[in-house]
Amino acid sequence: MLNTKQIVVIVIVVVMIGALLAQPIKGLVDKQEQNTTAAADESSSMYTLKSVSELAKQGINTAIAEEISALEGQVEKAEGEEKVSLLQSLASKWEDLAKPIPQGFIYKEMAEVTPKLDYWVKSGDAFREGYTNQQDTALASALNKLAIESYQKAVDIDANNLAAKTGLGASLVTGSNNPMAGIALLREVVQADPKNLDANKTLGLFSMQSGQFDRAIDRFKTVIEIKADAESYFYLATAYEKIGQKSEAIAAYTKSKELAADPTLSQYIDRQIEELSK
Repeated sequence: MLNTKQIVVIVIVVVMIGALLAQPIKGLVDKQEQNTTAAADESSSMYTLKSVSELAKQGINTAIAEEISALEGQVEKAEGEEKVSLLQSLASKWEDLAKPIPQGFIYKEMAEVTPKLDYWVKSGDAFREGYTNQQDTALASALNKLAIESYQKAVDIDANNLAAKTGLGASLVTGSNNPMAGIALLREVVQADPKNLDANKTLGLFSMQSGQFDRAIDRFKTVIEIKADAESYFYLATAYEKIGQKSEAIAAYTKSKELAADPTLSQYIDRQIEELSK
């Protein structure tokens, strides 16, 4: 089920998509790059595990925050594998709290102590989750840059790792001046694994942004075959709507509403269906 934040983001995407379609992906990312790359380079060094941890502790249970602080104190005194073990415990604490940003820095530190593919991928995944839907643009740009760096480290270890290639591809499209390289990586992933959920979903979104709705429909149909969810049906419905296939759009919107079971999204979908039914 989508949470309220995800619903709001989806609605905003649909409202904005008309403007997005006037530009190819390359143009979109280049424009973003001009505004955010310099900020990301300057701000990424501003963010550390300590700074993001203190920010993440705001609003959580005081006792849990104190447990995390105590564990952080142990990490500072530890070395080698003992430090990695303590960092893993710390990452698990943040995972339980659904706070990905500190996890990104933790797995990055673990990978720097013990350079393992898994640590770099987990670091990239956490940074990517952290910058997705992030409203602080400076933080989002910094996290995107860190995600690219972590995934690139993973790919350097194993160039055939599909999780690393998918994450790197998606991060390059959203936060680099070479988005086509990212798309090429994602296409390599689906060529090797046609049912790769993450790569298909990401390519589907990029197809929508570039106005390639037929391709987006194919991608989201594949995604739904793998794992049907409200968000994927919502994007499928939007793609159908954009090419004038009203009955298919209504059917997909209806399925999205059923799976989401959320009043906010339901109200929006009801309005879309009403318009399509005229």
